[in-house]
Amino acid sequence: MAPGMTEQEELAELRREVERLRGILPEHVDVDPDGVEQGLAKLVLALVEFLRQLLERQAVRRMEGGTLSDDEIERMGLALMRLEEKVHQIARSFGLDPAELNLGLGPLGKLL
Repeated sequence: MAPGMTEQEELAELRREVERLRGILPEHVDVDPDGVEQGLAKLVLALVEFLRQLLERQAVRRMEGGTLSDDEIERMGLALMRLEEKVHQIARSFGLDPAELNLGLGPLGKLL
């Protein structure tokens, strides 16, 4: 937890981020039959990448708040790094550029 931030404030911030995500995701996915695997893979991997980045930000807050031991910091960092590598590996196997996984917000730029 970030210094000075209560658990309820942190949950409220997470809810706001999820609501932003709900607002930018399409209501339906329109893909042609030949590209259904790639389209679905991109959508799923974008969501996984979004969640990974949220977890990473939460880990940084907890580190800054001093609520993690050195061992926990090491394990969390390694787990997040491996998850990022795996997401990028899967993206490339579907012919996707890992940079495409960050959700766009139009004129506001990228989500994370």
